[in-house]
Amino acid sequence: MVTLSIKPGQRFTLLDWHTNSLLISAGAERQRSASHQVRQEARALRNKTNNQTKWDEHDNQTRLAERISSVNRWKETLDKCLADIDAEIDALAKVKEAAECALQAKNLPLDISIECLTLRESRRAIDVVRDPVEEELRKEVKVIDKAKRELQQRVNEAFEQICLLQEARQQLSCDHRHKTEALEIDRMCLSLNVNSPNISFKVNPTRVPDGSTALDEWEQNSQDNKERAEAEMKASAELRGATVLTIAQTNNELEAQRVATEFAMRKRIRDLERAYDELKWQEQNTLEEIAELEEDIRCLEEDLQRKMQDLKVAHTRLETRMYRPYLELCRDQVQYGLTDEVHQLEGTIHVLKLKLAESQDALDALYSQLHRIRTDIGYKASSLVLDNKCMDSRRNLLVPAEKFVPEVDTFNRTANRALSLPRNGQLELA
Repeated sequence: MVTLSIKPGQRFTLLDWHTNSLLISAGAERQRSASHQVRQEARALRNKTNNQTKWDEHDNQTRLAERISSVNRWKETLDKCLADIDAEIDALAKVKEAAECALQAKNLPLDISIECLTLRESRRAIDVVRDPVEEELRKEVKVIDKAKRELQQRVNEAFEQICLLQEARQQLSCDHRHKTEALEIDRMCLSLNVNSPNISFKVNPTRVPDGSTALDEWEQNSQDNKERAEAEMKASAELRGATVLTIAQTNNELEAQRVATEFAMRKRIRDLERAYDELKWQEQNTLEEIAELEEDIRCLEEDLQRKMQDLKVAHTRLETRMYRPYLELCRDQVQYGLTDEVHQLEGTIHVLKLKLAESQDALDALYSQLHRIRTDIGYKASSLVLDNKCMDSRRNLLVPAEKFVPEVDTFNRTANRALSLPRNGQLELA
């Protein structure tokens, strides 16, 4: 009997076979439809991306051109500001030099004023007074010192303003240099295209570099630099006007003070001649007062001596009555009266001693004053000679200080001198 071999595994039905064929056909149809859809979408995407790329490139080309134009306008603005600030620096430097010359010209009157003050320090004792001449000389020194301080302040302000102008110019120059470099870079970027030889892929080109700023900050920085330069130039122009005015005012004030000082000197010479007679009269009156005070002191000493004797009597009475016997040792009216008398005498003696000491002090003061008066009489002639010498030395001031050309370096002799006005009749020179 013949045995048939059967292939192991699953056997499908005819219906399964037909179904599988239909599924394959349907899948193929679906895949072709999907492929057609992808092809259509790819073509649309190519058209869209090509258009987008062209428009993006065109827009960026336009933006680059506009940016170059904007940076170039700022560069031209900075060029004008740099030219203006250079002109202002030169103008301020000339005014500063004029102020320095005016400052140096104040050294001659200052030297003469100090010479007069020093010469008048040769007065002695009571004649070293703060008289109107000294006051005017002090005022003259103060006026000159004030003028020199104001001029020196203007010089310092001009120097500081020049530094500020140079600082503003440095910022403008730095901003101008940066904009020039930025223009070169943007112009090079504007010239790039797909055929340029130096194009390549870069690592993370869309990163935000450190130190980058927003457009508003960039424009505000340029505007701030421009406004600061304009503000410094305006301040410089105002300072130039103020410096010229200060030079004129200091010259006028110094001339007015010179006239006042010489008027006071002439008046002082006349006063010194009258002072001698006044001192003689004071001497006579002081001698009379000394005689009267000495007589009063003698009377006070006699009264004090009598009061001491009276106090001895009262002490003796009280002490003697201490020896009364037994009940007789009572505090009677006599005891109270003697006690009051002792207290009264002690108070009287104390007051008399105080008054006597006060009188002695007054007498010593009178003798001291008499000595000063007599000594001062001899000083008046010397003071007259000194004041006349001062008048002679001040004749040099008739030559305008601006026209006076010293043979020595007057500026180094007094310009850096620390002035210290006299105190208590003493002149301190640095």
